[in-house]
Amino acid sequence: MRSNQEKVQSEIERLSSKRRREMSSRERLKLLQLKLYQKAKQEVAYKFYILYDKIFLDYVLEEAYKRCKSKKGARTPGVDGKTFKQVEEEYGSAKAFLAEIKEELRKRTYKPKPVKRVMIEKPNGGQRPLGIPTIKDRVVQQACKFVIEPIFEADFDDSSYGYRPKRSAKDAISEIKDNLKEGKNMIYDADLSKYFDTIPHDKLLITIKERITDPRVIALIRLWLKSPIVEEDGSYGGGKGSSKGTPQGGVISPLLANIYMNLIDKIVNKENGYFDRQGIRMIRYADDFILMSKHINQEVLLRLRRYLDHMELIINEEKSKLVKACETSFDFLGFTIRYDRSILYRGTRFWNVKPRAESEREIRQKINKRLKEIGHYPTHKVVSELNPKLRGWMNYYRAEGVSYTQVSFRKLDSYIRNRLNRYYNRKSQRKSRLYGQEAYKLLTEKYGLVKLYVPSGVRPVHAHRRNQ
Repeated sequence: MRSNQEKVQSEIERLSSKRRREMSSRERLKLLQLKLYQKAKQEVAYKFYILYDKIFLDYVLEEAYKRCKSKKGARTPGVDGKTFKQVEEEYGSAKAFLAEIKEELRKRTYKPKPVKRVMIEKPNGGQRPLGIPTIKDRVVQQACKFVIEPIFEADFDDSSYGYRPKRSAKDAISEIKDNLKEGKNMIYDADLSKYFDTIPHDKLLITIKERITDPRVIALIRLWLKSPIVEEDGSYGGGKGSSKGTPQGGVISPLLANIYMNLIDKIVNKENGYFDRQGIRMIRYADDFILMSKHINQEVLLRLRRYLDHMELIINEEKSKLVKACETSFDFLGFTIRYDRSILYRGTRFWNVKPRAESEREIRQKINKRLKEIGHYPTHKVVSELNPKLRGWMNYYRAEGVSYTQVSFRKLDSYIRNRLNRYYNRKSQRKSRLYGQEAYKLLTEKYGLVKLYVPSGVRPVHAHRRNQ
């Protein structure tokens, strides 16, 4: 089986064999990223001192624009109120818009606009602040991310799964499950208080400079860290006087957050280090992480807190907890993990991984809210409104061999069936032609509504296996 380095070299050779004029902008970007990654991987102490010019290469900006435009929040404008459609209308084309960005970066006259603060509802109550940059700032941040991300990807610890290429929450859950099978069922579920808002700028930049010494790139990142924040009431915060925080919602913020947290990843998972000798394994997704071992004593937790204190990060003592997973269930990344008894085979237990009850309630609330909002939409539009939400939820939780979702999918399927009946019966004083089971049946069979649950008659795979 080929190593990752061999795969990278093979792909570099494949792309390099193409004539430049035959390569798409996406292929040229990929080749650049692979070369940066390979250099960083092969020379762990190498510092990149010429990177800035790569950020405003035509194909880098072109792919950055495409990526930003395809994002879920692409329609949300920044402080200037401009959408992608308005930008293209104003400049005549995306190409003209990117030409202006290139010139500003080349002359180093680019200055980011303030970040618009918006509050979104959290699933468990409360609100989470998001910082929304303008479209120009999103594109520049994405271009910068394209260039510097491969360098840090070469350094990131394997225990980190959030906001990384080809990694997901399901991969993190899979590793958790593997560790549980090995007997590491003592869990420290850690919660950091307002992580994105508390990252110290000076220490973050020192960490970045361990790999990137191009002062122009550092200056660009500093500009984003020091961008003023416009609150919903019109007041300003942040700015040049701020010393902490990288707003969630910014394109580059997740990468910066990972760069800083990689410090603690390396400490905890260091081979033959203190934590490793205690049998500790850390698994992290962005600012959510857990420690796993057969035993976790207070000295382990005190050392962890001391390292985090040095990084100026704060553990939320009320939300962080130590649990024995074989006795008490725990939640991580929207999943509930529990050591369950098999219904079919007496004396058999398995690690049951399923969607959290709060997540099931949240998707039902979203469906209910959307059906109330869309009113008298024609049937095909009802389906187009519901399908993205259903597919997103299903794709997140469906993980073959990792999670058991049949019960949750069946419950949601039943809820949608009943909710659609009420929706169509309410649309008219007389019974709709979609009354009863016909509404759900017609929408799934004729209009393509996602069907979450299809009875298979096959017993769950875990029913006859011990300690899965």
